[in-house]
Amino acid sequence: MTELSVNVNKIALLRNSRGHDAPNVVEFAKKFIEQGVTGITIHPRQDERHITRQDARDLGNLIRPLEGVELNIEGYPSEEFLQLIEEIRPDQTTLVPDAPDQLTSDHGFDFKTKTDYLAPILKRLKTTGTRVAVFLDPDIEQVKLAAQSETDRIELYTEEYARTYNQPNHPEVHARYAQAAIEAQKLGLGVNAGHDLSLENLAKFVTIPGILEVSIGHALIVECLELGLPSVARRYLHICQ
Repeated sequence: MTELSVNVNKIALLRNSRGHDAPNVVEFAKKFIEQGVTGITIHPRQDERHITRQDARDLGNLIRPLEGVELNIEGYPSEEFLQLIEEIRPDQTTLVPDAPDQLTSDHGFDFKTKTDYLAPILKRLKTTGTRVAVFLDPDIEQVKLAAQSETDRIELYTEEYARTYNQPNHPEVHARYAQAAIEAQKLGLGVNAGHDLSLENLAKFVTIPGILEVSIGHALIVECLELGLPSVARRYLHICQ
């Protein structure tokens, strides 16, 4: 079984476009949890273009007492971000190599050049009790280097998988993700995945053995607008289970 973590950034983006508190991020998180979703993901950026630091605190307060539901906070490990993690102590922290002005995530960390940079960050995060994942491209060499670090999991960046889903080269791309996931597990790493996964392409992806969690936001929220939140949540949970 693969756990589903719903990224609610787009709910916050819609709220921020009007300058008040509708739609309410916490209330929408509750709706997903009521449908059986076992994870909520947020990515608070420095400019707070969608999720704010207060949203992170409010969601921490919502999820902390709940059994079987996890909060995953992802982001670039700036000092401000690390302090937020130390304050909230989420179930999982996912490190993503985003520049402050970046529209969305578009690559994984490069352990060939960032091992020394990440080492003290990972050590610091582990003292908070959070499980740590690092955003990673489906590259065997990167997986091997990640396994030598203190990260608990990797999150495979699935944009290429989604982009090529209906293309002739998709079997080769899918195989690369499967090889990376299998290698990671052999080396003792848990495997998460996320970015542009959807109702259309998720079922094939989770045939890869051992995918522990998928984090899905943009496509899922769009599908909720088209099909309704309860229907979409049920469909995703059925695929994951």
